[in-house]
Amino acid sequence: MPDTRTHKIAIVCGSLRKDSVNRRIARSICSLHDRLDCSIVEIGDLPLYNPDLDEGTPPEPWARFRDAIRDVHGVLFVYPEYNRSLPGALKNAIDVGSRPYGKSVWAKKPAAIVTASPGALGGALANHALRQCCVFLDMPVMQQPEAYLGQVTDDKFGEDGLLKDGDLKKLVTTLAGGFADWIDIIRAGRDKLLSDSEQQMKNG
Repeated sequence: MPDTRTHKIAIVCGSLRKDSVNRRIARSICSLHDRLDCSIVEIGDLPLYNPDLDEGTPPEPWARFRDAIRDVHGVLFVYPEYNRSLPGALKNAIDVGSRPYGKSVWAKKPAAIVTASPGALGGALANHALRQCCVFLDMPVMQQPEAYLGQVTDDKFGEDGLLKDGDLKKLVTTLAGGFADWIDIIRAGRDKLLSDSEQQMKNG
């Protein structure tokens, strides 16, 4: 039977600007699939990661962010390219979520990476910079369809902030469906492992 569960998704947007094209792309992705229950987890208030601050009670924004990521089924990263790499706020959020060592909230969370830009390259280099981080973070990242969204300008969006009908919306619709399917695969695989483990324990 096909998986019909709703997936709780954290959107981590690397652009802090409230009306950025990346935020609007993120909201559009989640509006196009009824099994993606999305919420944007803000990163702009996170203090720069300093291990000294984890030795006692960590800063409240860190705790809030870690709890928000820990509680989801998957993570959607949507962000622009800054100087051919990640925005600083996004890299800091990744560092905050990955520490203290051994307590990363990212581990084993299925993820999708989307970069969008008014330019032609669509943030391709920044997209792959995060993929490199995700290897170490132990996050299974959706490989296809790839999402380097170029020439994303304000006129692609309606008054509701979501994508208008057109080729870009068709592509983003495919991305949304692909991400839901990817989480289905990861969750089903883990359910099978858990079931097998429980059965082995019963069999002694």
